[in-house]
Amino acid sequence: MLVAAAMLIALGYGIVAPILPQFARSFDVGFLAASSIVSVFAFVRLVFAPVGGALVNRVGERRVYLAGLLIVAGSSALSGLAPGFWWLILFRGLGGIGSVMFTVSAMALLVRLSPPAQRGHTSSLYGTAFLLGNILGPILGSALAGLGLRLPFFIYAAAVFLAAAVVTVFLRGKAGGRPTGNDDRERMSLREALGLPYYRALLVTGFAFGWSNFGVRIALLPLMAGAIPTIGAPAAGIALTLFALSNAVTQQGTGRLIDRMGRRPFLVVGLGISALATVAFGLVDTVWPFLLLSAVAGAGAAFIAPASQALLADIIGANRNGGQALSTYSMSLDLGSISGTLLAGAIADAIGFGWAWGVTGIVLALAIVPWLLVKRISVRH
Repeated sequence: MLVAAAMLIALGYGIVAPILPQFARSFDVGFLAASSIVSVFAFVRLVFAPVGGALVNRVGERRVYLAGLLIVAGSSALSGLAPGFWWLILFRGLGGIGSVMFTVSAMALLVRLSPPAQRGHTSSLYGTAFLLGNILGPILGSALAGLGLRLPFFIYAAAVFLAAAVVTVFLRGKAGGRPTGNDDRERMSLREALGLPYYRALLVTGFAFGWSNFGVRIALLPLMAGAIPTIGAPAAGIALTLFALSNAVTQQGTGRLIDRMGRRPFLVVGLGISALATVAFGLVDTVWPFLLLSAVAGAGAAFIAPASQALLADIIGANRNGGQALSTYSMSLDLGSISGTLLAGAIADAIGFGWAWGVTGIVLALAIVPWLLVKRISVRH
């Protein structure tokens, strides 16, 4: 049910993603301001993440997950009605609260339910569901562009409401309900997690991954396509689709290999591929290399995401409550997204898109360094 809901959520988000920065630009703002529509979402997620982790401990994963979905759906509908740029900022920020609620609670459920020997495969399955939605979403979003920039927000809201209905009906009475007095699971403290070198390395990776994938790629890719006539705005939706398609196809192999060969090699390789593809983005000004690099970057991300999720499960273990460790990892993603979006948007405004992509590639490359210093990673059942 989590996989089915993930696909519905991603389908709606994929419809919105290609037009979100352009919708912000329609209120007559610059590239930096348009990029902030992505960073404000991440900023609110960052601020609210500790509260989300505490709510999971108090009321259970499933209730937090459902409440988060309903908030995101309402936020999307309100964004479609936004009369001005600052209203759009406000409504997107509200969506960030719901987003971190369902993200942290979903991660907690995955950690709790994934068999230790199949954590990489389980993570790739869940990630693939998101990617399938992201494959179809941008195509539909681009096709609907002629009907205006507001309609996709209402479609996104409907998709998330449907996901909430699926979870409500089919997960009632299952794992993740309100904790009871008999819940004697050990709690992993944040101090304990931060004492582990591979958890600290994972936070660095999360920061770099959030910077590139959830910040710069979402904010700058559509703006770059629209600003360069030889690429063209319609290519943004195709590029996002190719990224998701390449990611989904590659994850079918990486998930099982991560379980067999370990997490660290795939994190290093994924960060390296992503860094090279990102730097190259800044050197292209025609559509075919633009699309090809999107596919290569998607393959690189397919190494990083399932390995990171599997490593989180290894660190926490199925029989411990790791809400603080999960919410802090979520914060590292959002902090990277905020930093990357704002800095890359400012660089693009000042000296061009090439430099913005170049800085992002350097951040990804630097994230490899902690993994070269980490010793063997132990698995907790």
